[in-house]
Amino acid sequence: MSEGPADGRDSRRAQEPARFARDAPDTEVNIRAGDPAAPGQDSVGPRGDDPPSTPRRGASSADTYDLYRRGLDLLRRGSAAAAAQLLERAAAAEPQSRSVLEALARAQFDARRYAAAAGNFRRIVEASPSDDYAQFGLGLALARTGDPRAAAEHLALAAAMRPDLTHYADALRGVRATLRARAGDQGEDPDEQSGHGSD
Repeated sequence: MSEGPADGRDSRRAQEPARFARDAPDTEVNIRAGDPAAPGQDSVGPRGDDPPSTPRRGASSADTYDLYRRGLDLLRRGSAAAAAQLLERAAAAEPQSRSVLEALARAQFDARRYAAAAGNFRRIVEASPSDDYAQFGLGLALARTGDPRAAAEHLALAAAMRPDLTHYADALRGVRATLRARAGDQGEDPDEQSGHGSD
């Protein structure tokens, strides 16, 4: 299965830089993403719609916000492992911040730490089951850890929530193909394995 950039960079770079309203310390950062991750890539890429809550910048969380911003910058420049280190520190300081968890999960995925990425995407899904991007990221991470059956469940949810995003459906088709191939090798019914009918 292939979801991230062939050159190892994040293909869904932000079209608009993150903005922070300096006069309103409770204002959330607005990060907008560009094109969806194209087939043949190895990155889950940033979300394509409005992000979840972002770490708020205030006197007590300025360091966390700085870690978050520096981590996103490193991730955008293709330094996933370094980004993950900074974002792990930000997540320890702001464990309930969905945007920090999402950025950390993306960095972990890009650094090929798929089980850790799945864990953080799962935390987002548990808090917000209707988060299509977290469902998608969790599905991709589970597929990379060798659990295509669980991956298919989450990818199917993401594709159902956002049928307009073809990369969700493409990833689901890839995982279902894996399930069919494995079922064929073992003489099983592939539709029963994936929990869904054919595309």
